[in-house]
Amino acid sequence: QVRLVESGGDLVQAGGSLRLSCAASGIIFSLVTVNWYRQAPGKQRELVASIRSDGNIFYATSVEGRFTISRDNAKNTVYLQMHSLKPEDTATYYCSAPDSWGQGTQVTVSS
Repeated sequence: QVRLVESGGDLVQAGGSLRLSCAASGIIFSLVTVNWYRQAPGKQRELVASIRSDGNIFYATSVEGRFTISRDNAKNTVYLQMHSLKPEDTATYYCSAPDSWGQGTQVTVSS
């Protein structure tokens, strides 16, 4: 059974930084594409960043240059390092892998 557990969400001021973590069991992250999505109240869930098994990375335009996705194969964990946070980054952030989603972690950026 696959289990994804996100952590690291918090309340930060605009311009601050956070690092989100997604730890997995039941799946090997280095063999699949892992995604970070976010969903703000009243908005659709949007793809923020992805890291493929071959290491190729995708970023949404809205976060490119501010967010970095990375993977620690030894820990079977994917990270989302977020810098220069803006109020519009406020959302619940979800980690996903094939057919699996985490429970989400809340990021709130105050102005």
